[in-house]
Amino acid sequence: MAGAPITSPLSDDAKRVVGTVLQDSLTDFIDLSLTAKQWHWNVVGSNFREAHLHLDELVDLARTYTDEVAERAATLGVSPDGRAETVAKNSGLPTTEEGWRQVEDVNQAVVQTLETLIERMRERIAATDEPDPVTQDLLIAQTAKLEEAHWMWQAKTA
Repeated sequence: MAGAPITSPLSDDAKRVVGTVLQDSLTDFIDLSLTAKQWHWNVVGSNFREAHLHLDELVDLARTYTDEVAERAATLGVSPDGRAETVAKNSGLPTTEEGWRQVEDVNQAVVQTLETLIERMRERIAATDEPDPVTQDLLIAQTAKLEEAHWMWQAKTA
């Protein structure tokens, strides 16, 4: 396709910075949704049902945020890349083991994964302060909910 079909209100430099932040967020959120679904299918043990349902809430949150960051990127004229190859190569989240996982093990893995994601999101918030406060607002709102989810998963393991 000749030329970009969507123009951006941002300068080229700002678009590059914000586009990278949004793409990195996209890959992390896709990875989180897939990993949480993997845990959802494979969790076993005491409190299975509660963990199973709570994991679906995390999947829903990750899928919502996936769409939000992808659509924000597209709005700014940045083509979002959610292909499996891209996610596998670029996600910054911890990997998960295959097979059955005990509830307690899954709870700890969720806490660790959310800690990593929150740290990465806070870096992205800082990176978007100057070039695009609108994207920064989106990331701040998402991070607030991720921190709330992190608290709730931590409370389960306390």
